[in-house]
Amino acid sequence: MTLRHVEPVMGTVFSIVVEAGAGGDEIHKINEINEVEESRLGAGIATAVARLHTIDAKFSTYREDSAISRMARGESVERDPEVAEVLRRCAEVEADTDGAFTAYPAGRLDPSGWVKGWAIEEVDRLLRQAGSRNHLIVGGGDVQACGEPGLGRPWTVGIADPRQPDRYAALVSGRDFAVATSGTAERGAHIIDPATAEPATGFASVTLIGTRIARTDAYATAVFAMGPERGLQWAQERDGIEAYAVLPDGRTVETSGFARFLVG
Repeated sequence: MTLRHVEPVMGTVFSIVVEAGAGGDEIHKINEINEVEESRLGAGIATAVARLHTIDAKFSTYREDSAISRMARGESVERDPEVAEVLRRCAEVEADTDGAFTAYPAGRLDPSGWVKGWAIEEVDRLLRQAGSRNHLIVGGGDVQACGEPGLGRPWTVGIADPRQPDRYAALVSGRDFAVATSGTAERGAHIIDPATAEPATGFASVTLIGTRIARTDAYATAVFAMGPERGLQWAQERDGIEAYAVLPDGRTVETSGFARFLVG
């Protein structure tokens, strides 16, 4: 049995797919999925959706009353452990990427490069807590996969072609993996290179595959800001990360281990 939910939140759309009782070494027939399990997983989805809205209320840069917006204006804000943790994670990624990622793009506080991926991880955590072993979460094009969709098949994820967004540049598949893409297709040249304080234009899109989406997504932003030569070399040297990039002229480049995820 497949449970699905689509939720507009955080300025984008989150999609949740839960495969109840499928996959792994315990494949069940649909008629063996009882109402109790379905109810529990449905409640887990509802809890996860509520969590997304809570995160949005606190971290949105588009809401004047959010903690992040108030902090960006220099207002005094009561210390919040989640805000402190997000800023600490942003600082870690900034150190990992030699400053190519920052919570202060264009000089203003904006930890969105971490928050969206972290929000996806929060959905993953709550679904697991509800008993899900096989689910896929997509938020603004970034993906966290858990388990598999069933019958021994891995999850398959499409990478949008930045020059023709209605088409896929590539298809990748896997289990328990994360896929994050940064690019110009939807919002134009919006990723700031902290070294120049100008929009980065060396890539049309960069897709990274890792294990957990928050760090993978933040790294994708950093690699995009680095540009082709430095960014691909950085990704090649990073354990647990593979990269696939589309250049402005349509050519593609990838790290040496990316091919094992490609479909076809």
